[in-house]
This record gives sequence, C-alpha cells and structure tokens, in this order.
Amino acid sequence: MDLTHLDRLEAEAIHILRDGVAEARRPVILFSGGKDSTVLAHLAVRAFYPAPPPLPLLHVDSTWEFRELLAFRDSFAKSLGFSLLVHVNEAGRALQLHPARDGARYTQIMRTEALKQALDAYGFDVVFGGARRDEEKTRAKERIVSVRTIHHSWDPRRQRPELWSNYNWQRSAGESLRVFPLSNWTEEDIWTYVRARSVALAPLYFAATRAVVARAGALIVVDDADRMIWRDGDAPAARQVRFRTLGCWPVTGAIESEASTPAAVMAETRRERLSERQGRVSDEGSLEALKREGYF
Repeated sequence: MDLTHLDRLEAEAIHILRDGVAEARRPVILFSGGKDSTVLAHLAVRAFYPAPPPLPLLHVDSTWEFRELLAFRDSFAKSLGFSLLVHVNEAGRALQLHPARDGARYTQIMRTEALKQALDAYGFDVVFGGARRDEEKTRAKERIVSVRTIHHSWDPRRQRPELWSNYNWQRSAGESLRVFPLSNWTEEDIWTYVRARSVALAPLYFAATRAVVARAGALIVVDDADRMIWRDGDAPAARQVRFRTLGCWPVTGAIESEASTPAAVMAETRRERLSERQGRVSDEGSLEALKREGYF
C-alpha cells in the first residue's frame, strides 16, 4: 500500500496506542486541551473504533486554565465518548499561588505534584501524552516508551533502545510508563492532520480580537481581570491574536495573527522560525530538571 507521510504517522501512533493499552493494567491519556493532546485523543478514538475509547482522559487543572479551554475540554470529552477525570492539588490551591509571581514553585506544586497525586490516586500505569520531539530539546531525549520510577521521576540515562518499532513495555512493581505516540510528529504535521481529519481544536488557536497586555516581550491575554497581577501603567489593548501553545493564561503569550482557519495557521507555521514554546513566559528554568521530578 502506498501510504502518505501523514498515513504513516497515523498508523505508527495507532499501533503504539493499541500496544500500550493491551499491555496496561490501567491506561490513561493526559489531556490538556491543547492541539497535541486533542489529536492524540482523536487517534485513540480511531484506534479502537467502533468500541468506545477504553481509557479515560485525565486533566490536571492548575486552576489558571483559560476559560475557553475548560469549556472546550468538557464538550470535547462528551462528544467523543471519553470519561473525563479532573484533578486539582487542593493543598496547592489553598496556598493561592500565582504562576507569574511564584514561578517554579507554582509549576512544581500545581503541575508536577498534582500529576503525581492523580497517578497515585487512580493507579495508572501507562500514561499516554502528546509531547513531540521537535517541541523542545529535552523532549527529544525521550523514547516513545519511557520508564518512570515508583516516585514518577525520570532518568535520561535509563532510556531503553527502541529498534524497528519494537517497544519495551516491561516495568517493575511500582514503576509506570510515559508513552508518546506523537514523538515523530512536527508542529506542521499536527496542523496538517487537523485540517485533513477536520479535528476541532480549542478556539484559542485561531485569531480573534482579545484584550492583551505586554509581559516580558509577550502578549498576555487578560482571561480574568480580577485575578490579573496589574502593574503601573497597564492598559489592556484589543489585538488580533492567537496561540501556538497553551499553558496557564498569566504566563502564556499570544502572537499577533490574522489566521482564523487551519489552512491559514499552517501557512503561518511554515514561515515561523522560532519554537512554539517561545510564548511560555514560565519556560525560564530547565525543562529537563522538571521532567526528572515528574513533570510531563
């Protein structure tokens, strides 16, 4: 069969999903509502059709998610027949941490520790995620099937060889696996797939008029004015913007854009020379250090 590049990527991802679910005791898809995890969830539906998805979606809610993203998350899970699990680190919520003010401490408590709490509470042993190797240099160190210790930590030196699409699903008692079926995809591949398969994405990925303020060279959308840390001289301005990546709204920068369709976004992506994570104001530390502690 003469497969296209996109067909091959899709077939590889479906193969990984089927293998992983077959080897898992309790599998789960980590779902952020972003474009990569949305495509991954669509692939899971295709992998097991006509049966309903045999694994739930897990969203670790930092309490600083875009409101549009939360609405998309709920409607998306319902429309595709997924069970949706949402976990918040309630002890962290009580600390009233702010991503723009508390930086690494906030990420550790509301993202990393929250994820580890959820994995322990539900006993998930095979955790699928939408990370791609082209996204960031630390991501490129990951194998498709990556072992985590009983404490969910990651050691790059313990990476297993993966030859000819043979994946090692073995794990010792207490260990778990992080699995990345989209490892070999690029940002352009994701958008090509979204367009080819008519995948619905969170509206934040498409240009619209939004109120923004400048922060560290980025345009921050004022998602909730009451929770915004305001600075002297701040004057929100209406700009035509969209997002290439989605994180906590006070530290995720938008880009000026007129692209309101997948085709227009693809055209912009081909011209872009900077990483899509350039808009993450919070990406000042080492992503590898975070991943060693259990960050996804």
